[in-house]
Amino acid sequence: MDAPAPAARPQMRGDLTSGPILRTLILFSVPTLMSNILQSLSGTINSIWVGRLIGEDALAATANANIIMFLVASAAFGFGMAGTVKIGQRYGARDIDGARRTFGTAVGFAGIVMVVIAAIGWVGAPYLLDALATPGGAYALALTYIRLMFVSLPFMMVSVILTMGLRGTGDSRTPLIFMGVTVGIDTIFNPMLISGFGPFPRLGIGGSALSTIIASMVSFVSMIVYVYRKDLPLRLRGAELRYLRPRREELNYIVLKGIPMGAQMLVMSAAGIIIVGLVNREGLLMTAAYGAAMQLFTYIQMPAMAIGGAVSAMAAQFIGARKWDRLDNVTRAGVLVNFLMTGVLTAILLIFDRAALGLFLGPHSPAVPLGRHIQLIASWNFVFFGVTMVYSATMRAGNAVWIPLGIIAVTLYPVRLGFYFLTYRIFVAHGYPGSDAIWWSFPIAAAASLVLGWWFYHYYPWRKHAIAETSEEAREQAQTDGQPAGRYAPNL
Repeated sequence: MDAPAPAARPQMRGDLTSGPILRTLILFSVPTLMSNILQSLSGTINSIWVGRLIGEDALAATANANIIMFLVASAAFGFGMAGTVKIGQRYGARDIDGARRTFGTAVGFAGIVMVVIAAIGWVGAPYLLDALATPGGAYALALTYIRLMFVSLPFMMVSVILTMGLRGTGDSRTPLIFMGVTVGIDTIFNPMLISGFGPFPRLGIGGSALSTIIASMVSFVSMIVYVYRKDLPLRLRGAELRYLRPRREELNYIVLKGIPMGAQMLVMSAAGIIIVGLVNREGLLMTAAYGAAMQLFTYIQMPAMAIGGAVSAMAAQFIGARKWDRLDNVTRAGVLVNFLMTGVLTAILLIFDRAALGLFLGPHSPAVPLGRHIQLIASWNFVFFGVTMVYSATMRAGNAVWIPLGIIAVTLYPVRLGFYFLTYRIFVAHGYPGSDAIWWSFPIAAAASLVLGWWFYHYYPWRKHAIAETSEEAREQAQTDGQPAGRYAPNL
């Protein structure tokens, strides 16, 4: 006998499972996209201040330090993404207490881990910079900068967890508001603390780090106040504060699912470093052209990242609500929005590529034509990449976290690097620059990832495993609530 379908439920703040899917996805993803743009602009502006007010050595110092901080942040991203998925599933199931338990464990665990990493990082910073072969002129500056960033690491990463958790409850507006606060404060205080202005002392590169710390701390505290004042779903009060002590059940999920999600960031970063090494072999002009193209690539891929995050949160809520019959609609909407947003942005940057590249290289630089050639061949790969991100996001929402990691690993290494090594001499033999093997490897790898993502999404039984996992949790929740188990059956 078929289990009864869940009864119609009243609208709840942050509910992403009600209303038109396409409209909901767009409204939810646009604030995330704007947050990503603000964050990138902040990094660009800070680099300008450091380079102009201190010099090239300081800019090199921040670049070396930021590589290390990105690797550390990848771990927090993985745990935060795992928490977002579980929070989304439970929020979709109207299990608000369960969402708070997951959030509390994610915050408590990330806080403990980051305190330990901060202490190790402070002591081990010189060895890390030695391992990166940091230039002598930048070494002392990098050491000061990275140690200050390690000190700020715990509350900065907890802020990331809070931001991602809010998105799991369907709230992308609050993170946007406080990203704006962070960027505004950092942009104003950075030059003041670097060079000294009025009552502020001249702190040099330490001022740049301190500005970022102050901006992040003010934004984080303000966001906490806002969460409690607005009584947002993830606020913890009274006895709920004990949820900040990591619980084994929640911790197992966050760690086991978070590790492959964080590893995906590391795999992508390592592949990017390898590509930079290959480009460096082609000469200084080509390296400069690729560096400028990468600045534009950062903005081209932002819609794909924002839509992927939005699809993951939406799909998690649909899975938690047991609306499996509408899950494919979320994925199709994500694919459509990605094609429109990423495709239009790519076309705009190709039309105005000379002017855009001139911002970084100078309008008369001989590297501009090289950059335009790179853009023409490689930039379209982000349209394919975005579709793969949508497929991966939906599968991650169903707890299938190893599949996206496997797809990225295969396409970035055997496919992309394999294509480069197999075709480099072929391009040269036919009168084309060998560097074209690098640029064509981008769309080739992206097309391969699209095919793999499509196949795994449609033919691998990830839904079956997700239904089993979520149904088991739902049955346990039903026993706790004293409700009939059929009430929690998946709506197929």
